[in-house]
Amino acid sequence: MPTALFTRSAPRPRPGLVLAGDLALAAGRVHEAAGPARWSFAAMLAGRVEGPILWIAPAWTGERLSAEGARGFFDPSRLLFAMPGRAEDLLWVMEEALRAGVLALVVAELPEPPGLTRVRRLQLAAEAGAAAARAPLGLLLTPGEGGAPGVESRWHIAPRHGAGLTRWRIERRRARNAGPRGWTLVQERGALHCGAAPAPALPGQGASGGSDGKPART
Repeated sequence: MPTALFTRSAPRPRPGLVLAGDLALAAGRVHEAAGPARWSFAAMLAGRVEGPILWIAPAWTGERLSAEGARGFFDPSRLLFAMPGRAEDLLWVMEEALRAGVLALVVAELPEPPGLTRVRRLQLAAEAGAAAARAPLGLLLTPGEGGAPGVESRWHIAPRHGAGLTRWRIERRRARNAGPRGWTLVQERGALHCGAAPAPALPGQGASGGSDGKPART
C-alpha cells in the first residue's frame, strides 16, 4: 500500500519594518523598547509606516507626546491618543487595537514591563490582526532596562548627540531569530542613516552619552 509523503512547509517570513539600513523589526509581532530615548525610537518607527498611529499612555502621568517634537520624525496629524485611567487598561487597549488589524503601529507607554501571559495575549492579537487585514507592529515602551518576557525583540536606545550631530546608539539586546547587535543611527537633513556599532553592553554597563531631552515628548 503506497504511503503518502508529508512535508512541512517552512514558515513564511514575517514582513519587516525597516528603520534604516539593515535595522528592522518584524511586523505582526510585539517588541519592547527601553532606554532614555525610547520615545524617539517609537517616533522613528512612526515615520516608516503609513496611516494613523495609536499611542497609548497613562492618563495619571499628565504627560503626552509633543506634536512639535514628533514633527521631526513624522506628521503628528496621524496620531491617535488613548489615555486610560487604569494600568490594566493600557494593555487591554493595545490588545484590541492590534487584533483589529487596521493600524500599522501601536505604541504603549507602560509603568513597568508586563508579565508573560499579557505579552502572549498581545502576540496572539497581533497575529490575528495580520491574518485579518494588515500586520500591525506593537511596541512596548518600558522604564529602566526593560525586561518584558515573550517579546519578539528587545531594544535599548540612548542618545549620542554631539556638536552639530543628532544621533543615537541602538542596541538589539534580545530577538527570537537574531543575536545581540548595535547600531549608530544618525539623523541628517530629515533622513536616518545607520552604521554598525560595537556589541551591546550588558544592562547597567552602557557608556554615558548625554541626555536625549525626550525630543518627541513633553
